[in-house]
Amino acid sequence: MFKIPETMKGVQLTGHGGSEVLQYRDDITVPRPKHNEVLIRVAAAGVNNTDINTRIAWYSKSDNNGKDASWSGNALIFPRIQGADVCGVIVAVGNGVDNKRIGERVLVEPCLREANGQELETPWYFGSECDGGFAEFSTVSSVHAYPIKSELSDIELATFPCSYSTAENMLTRTKVTSKDKVLITGASGGVGSAAIQLAKARGAYVIAVTSPEKKHQLIDLGADEVVFRDENLVTALGSNSVDVVIDLVAGKQWPLLLDVLKIQGRYAVSGAIGGALVELDVRTLYLKDLSFYGCTVLEPEVFQNLINCIEQQKIIPIVALTLPLEGIYKAQAVFQKKQHVGKIVLTVK
Repeated sequence: MFKIPETMKGVQLTGHGGSEVLQYRDDITVPRPKHNEVLIRVAAAGVNNTDINTRIAWYSKSDNNGKDASWSGNALIFPRIQGADVCGVIVAVGNGVDNKRIGERVLVEPCLREANGQELETPWYFGSECDGGFAEFSTVSSVHAYPIKSELSDIELATFPCSYSTAENMLTRTKVTSKDKVLITGASGGVGSAAIQLAKARGAYVIAVTSPEKKHQLIDLGADEVVFRDENLVTALGSNSVDVVIDLVAGKQWPLLLDVLKIQGRYAVSGAIGGALVELDVRTLYLKDLSFYGCTVLEPEVFQNLINCIEQQKIIPIVALTLPLEGIYKAQAVFQKKQHVGKIVLTVK
């Protein structure tokens, strides 16, 4: 039987700021599973935008010392172990959880509707409102630890949870089908590249917005067409030409995204790396009968749908870079350069 140690290695976020607020330690107390929780021995954990946005207090909408700088809009409790993309094995269970779950290989659903043994009024984010996977061990409610049966490696599986569930949620909310033409911005990033694959799995026609040097990689992923990010979208695609926009960028070109949407088109957003403040001509919204979807909280069926897609090999992992846990500083620096396609993953065990 595996013996659970008293302390573990991990990375703690000690405040908001630069990389100096990340502390790699080997003396962190190993958590114990509470009622309805499981203890996971983390094998691999992916890096994503949320980790960095939380660290730099990007979510804060005001100058109030980070009191609204978490994913949920509340102040973080420091120190915090981040890491939302987790693949690992259950090594212990709390009261209320079947002992048969010990030994299961799992992926953690990053959007938490249950924590501390009770349902949450406002969902939490794994690694934001509670400790996540940038450590050797982590606890989570049993309902958010999904068994996974796959020949993929731990590193490959750790590319899926956050990015792919976010993408699948956007496609679910906008009800994408094989009849739709879908435009995806930020298509070379973790969520964007996931959205390409998941939209193609639904049979949709996919247009990816990216840089010229990444065109062929996205075509290989399944994109039917590529538009370069510096092009005028209306010139390239024509007005009223797409059914759905999956937007991860926002920024100055945002009004053009509405121009290329057809009448009764659907727009979903889950990122604003190009700029959070945009200009909306409300006439475009109501005269075209557009539907807008802000996508953060996962629909209940989304993560199981993702697990099914992985097990049925409908989607593939895209690993851009692998580093050990103590390499988190380099991992986030590379991530912020936005030159990679796919996910950067930290190995933990």
